[in-house]
Amino acid sequence: MEDDTGDKSSIVIGLIENRAKEVGMAAFDLRSASLHLSQYIETSSSYQNTKTLLQFYDPVVVIVPPNKFAPDGMLGVSDLVDRFYASVKKVVMARCCFDDTKGAVLIKNLAATEPSALGLDTYYKQYYLCLAAAAATIKWIEAEKGVIVTNHSLLVTFNGSFDHMSIDATSVQNLEIIEPFHSSLLGTNNKKRSLFHMLKTTKTTGGTRLLRANLLQPLKDIKTINTRLDCLDELMSNEQLFFGLSQALRKFPKEIDRILCHFCFKPKRVTNEVLGADNARRSQVLISSIILLKTALDALPLLSKALKNAKSFLLANVYKTICENEKYVSIRKRVGEVIDEDVLHARVPFVARTQQCFAVKAGIDGLLDIARRTFCDTSEAIHNLANKYREEFKLPNLKLPFNNRQGFYFSIPQKDIQGKLPSKFIQVLKHGNNIHCSTLELASLNVRNKSAAAECYIRTEVCLEALLNSIREDASALTLLAEVLCLLDMIINSFAYTISTKPVDRYTRPEFTSNGPLAIDAGRHPILESIHNDFVVCNWFIFC
Repeated sequence: MEDDTGDKSSIVIGLIENRAKEVGMAAFDLRSASLHLSQYIETSSSYQNTKTLLQFYDPVVVIVPPNKFAPDGMLGVSDLVDRFYASVKKVVMARCCFDDTKGAVLIKNLAATEPSALGLDTYYKQYYLCLAAAAATIKWIEAEKGVIVTNHSLLVTFNGSFDHMSIDATSVQNLEIIEPFHSSLLGTNNKKRSLFHMLKTTKTTGGTRLLRANLLQPLKDIKTINTRLDCLDELMSNEQLFFGLSQALRKFPKEIDRILCHFCFKPKRVTNEVLGADNARRSQVLISSIILLKTALDALPLLSKALKNAKSFLLANVYKTICENEKYVSIRKRVGEVIDEDVLHARVPFVARTQQCFAVKAGIDGLLDIARRTFCDTSEAIHNLANKYREEFKLPNLKLPFNNRQGFYFSIPQKDIQGKLPSKFIQVLKHGNNIHCSTLELASLNVRNKSAAAECYIRTEVCLEALLNSIREDASALTLLAEVLCLLDMIINSFAYTISTKPVDRYTRPEFTSNGPLAIDAGRHPILESIHNDFVVCNWFIFC
């Protein structure tokens, strides 16, 4: 799998319809290793239900069958994508790829939850369209990404969720939930123009995506809502718990959902058959994921300490299912048998390269140890070359930066250069007050250093093969951990943090009933309040 980062979507959607105006949708999130199945009847030719779901998922790829299967008088899902989602990549797959029987088998084998819990074991014939869409989606992902999805690793949801409500695209825009209706609203900045941006104080990418999902499809299950409100009550009344959890969550990697769910996918080809420079990048991503997994598992004791005395059901349940789960201790032990205890995740490019080359303990693989020696020798030679040039050309301020594209290069302050640079220096570029350049000697050492690092990555992947296979056996536990951490991030770093930044009486706990009146007492517009803190007109409203 590629190293997808950032807030951009990583969802692949399969869409199919029949002549009875039924639509089946399968949304596969590559970041969180989750599959969301929906089947519904389109009540109008505008495809309003499909448009709402496409806005919610914001896919990067939509897979559809040929348009000849569109119902009479309907546009067809293929033309719908062309007309309204031109920026989304559309993939047309043969109708035979949308095989509902194969889809049912795949769900049974890949779902972390038993199909009976999803209602798919007995009703799969009734919901054959979404299963057909799932078959095509998984087939495309495995072919395009060159991976196999690990058995019992996917988080599967069926027919959306009856505990959430859907908001149509027009209402989302008018309510300024995600984007502002007026982009140049007076007195605002980019962080306060919509409800989403106002609440977007989450620390992880997964937490941000979960926040967006909860705003677009709000909860309507009273029990779940009250469980979250109980959690917020405890966080606001217990500062030690609130700040303890905030500190603990900072120890986890920002891309925690992608990292943990990386192990739900297995390369199709055997590692020994793909040894080569072209696969160094893939090996590097895998090693980085292992290092970050170690970082996440090392942070669990701090999370456990913060949650130990929590009373609310949600936090107590997290402590029981995560902190007291022996599977994470077992995974950490297995990682510690192969990965060096001193290895850390680093953002500085050359430090990160060095950490990845030395991730596996010494003595496990002789060829890896030789490649490391070559890597160290060339790195040392590069630094010795820089020292030589400093003395030879009287350039005491010559520096040796590194980036992943160029490797090492020289940076010389322009004020230190009298006249022209010696002819030995090539690829001369002015960058601010500095001159960036290289030499033939440095270029040669860069090639050798990069080659040695690539060999380290590939040999390290060979050493990690057994460890990866054992980790994949517990992929469902890692998926659960990612889901829980994203939920905690949203509740603590968004909801609780927002409450904590206001006076004590500014927010109050709402009361929900299944069929009672809707009443708002002294309500304030959250976006306007964030802009004009001292001048907010309160509103009273009741609807029986």
